[in-house]
Amino acid sequence: MTPDQLKFSKTHEWTHFDPATKTATVGLSAFALEALTDLVYVELPNVGRKVSVGESFGEIESVKAVSDIYSPVAGEIVETYPVPNDPKDPKAAEKRMAQIKNDPYGEGWLVKIKVADEGALGSLLSYADYQKQCAEEQH
Repeated sequence: MTPDQLKFSKTHEWTHFDPATKTATVGLSAFALEALTDLVYVELPNVGRKVSVGESFGEIESVKAVSDIYSPVAGEIVETYPVPNDPKDPKAAEKRMAQIKNDPYGEGWLVKIKVADEGALGSLLSYADYQKQCAEEQH
């Protein structure tokens, strides 16, 4: 996916909505990840959890800070792309953090949400509007 195919929340989450499945794939924007710098951990919700628009559903930790991850839509978590805890591959978590950082709009996605109210998608920002917001935040 490319950023211009996505919708963005003011809290830096992106959303790709699939109307066929009524599912939103959610991740963090490249702008947010750049600000966080070196990622060390992400905590995601369990499948089945219901979320509301603007509700924190997880956290991402970097060497600089811990930040909440907010839901851009209301619905039910139907899938997560968690950080693996694999004793056979001690670098698995590190690889996943790099994936989130280096491919935020592809393999860096975090959760998929079965959307309860498609109308909420209309309140999300286009990529152009999101870029304007990011430019304002840098000043």
